[in-house]
Amino acid sequence: MILHLHHRYRTLGGEEAAVAALRALTEERLGEGTALLERDSAAVPSSRAALGLLRGGLDPDEVAAAVRRTGARIVHAHNVHPTFGVRALRAARAAGARVVLQLHNYRLVCAIGTCVRDGRDCTSCHGRDVRPGVRHVCRGGRVEALAYAGGLVRQQRALLAAADAIVVPSVAARDRLRALGIVVDGRWHVVPHPVVPGAPIAPDPEGAAIVAGRLAPEKGTDVAIAAARITGRPLVVANGGPQEEALRAAAADLPGVRFVGRLPRPALDALRSSAAVELVPSLAHETFGLAAAESMLRGLPVVASDVGALRELVPDDARVAPGDPGALAAAWLRVAGDAAVGARQRDAAARLTDPAAVVGRLADAYGAATAD
Repeated sequence: MILHLHHRYRTLGGEEAAVAALRALTEERLGEGTALLERDSAAVPSSRAALGLLRGGLDPDEVAAAVRRTGARIVHAHNVHPTFGVRALRAARAAGARVVLQLHNYRLVCAIGTCVRDGRDCTSCHGRDVRPGVRHVCRGGRVEALAYAGGLVRQQRALLAAADAIVVPSVAARDRLRALGIVVDGRWHVVPHPVVPGAPIAPDPEGAAIVAGRLAPEKGTDVAIAAARITGRPLVVANGGPQEEALRAAAADLPGVRFVGRLPRPALDALRSSAAVELVPSLAHETFGLAAAESMLRGLPVVASDVGALRELVPDDARVAPGDPGALAAAWLRVAGDAAVGARQRDAAARLTDPAAVVGRLADAYGAATAD
């Protein structure tokens, strides 16, 4: 039995999908049961979240009880901040489980997890020196920034020490974490997100471009809107987030740009089925690129920024410099509706994300965690 721990974010994203996919992979291909213990940021008052960060987690007995109740041999921990923390991992070990810690982002060092500040890549925080994040108030107000800084400093090394194996979704994520001062010796395991392909589609040369990333500064949706201004082609923005009002204002004079909000998966699949291309104009050093993988696996061409794990997923000829609307516009026009490009990209994504290939890597990580 594998028990997954995850503290859900206020705004749902790729991490929740990755947790579900890893559970399905374990059950269907490793033949082992899984369970999930979740907490939710939306239900945690800010004062309690701060307490959890500074104390290294809250209610660790709940984790120990879950290990005993399920008979879990491994606890696979995902986002542990603010209320699970290192105390949850220690409780799991004390109850007899081994611990796999999966790092989906850079939150061990960066309070917001993205390493992006003011629209640019930022590695000012390094190791346990997170003072730049406080000076720039990267997270919330001053009080929240101080609480996160204190929690990161107190827990970073302890979290790594409490884990028997460390999982990351890409080589790019591993290398960036190393550059940020995260040292875990030989416990790194690269396990890409398993993605089950959706039904193949025929991209429509006359269809719209889609951008489906969360409407936050690091996702570069403003670059996609600027590219739409250059191309004169329709663009559908299929998500929500803190930048939505500003982005709507930036596109107010562009009748071809539509905002449809965050869509349930069936509706997003339907939107992709009638599209010409998906744009992934991220400014962040992405740790994977789930939206890109989902579209590529259906044969919808993708144009993405040349950053982070997108370099491992998206072929060279479909990547452009981040923050460059002219380059994004040119690539958009070049691949939109091109079924041959879509087929090549589908094959590239399948090599990385095929559950049959990913399961061996996951099994290796679990084996390393339980080795004597």
